[in-house]
Amino acid sequence: MKSLLLVGLGGFIGSIARYYTQVLFNKILPGHIPYGTLTANVLGCFIIGVIFAIGLKQGTLSTEWRLFIAIGFCGGFTTFSSFSLENFLLLQAGQYAAVIVYFLGSVLLGFGATLLAVFLFR
Repeated sequence: MKSLLLVGLGGFIGSIARYYTQVLFNKILPGHIPYGTLTANVLGCFIIGVIFAIGLKQGTLSTEWRLFIAIGFCGGFTTFSSFSLENFLLLQAGQYAAVIVYFLGSVLLGFGATLLAVFLFR
């Protein structure tokens, strides 16, 4: 039950953080590409990479903190379900170049952020 509450609380906080990230970045960088979601995905990938690397390197991160941050917060913060829907909507609107930039940017930058985090914090 404790684990479930930790994941739920982390997801609650992560979802709120995602919403504000989307609002902020979509306001700063308006256009066809949903930069707020892209930013949340890349940051979420980086955070989960940090958690993974710290857990490997130091072994000091408790199971509870990993559940709260990696599963809860990052699960609520990263938005690949939104990513999928937004790509569909861009395709539907005929914004093909935006789909390519958004799709590749999310996947490549997200993966790169995870690699960078593991490299920096291992």
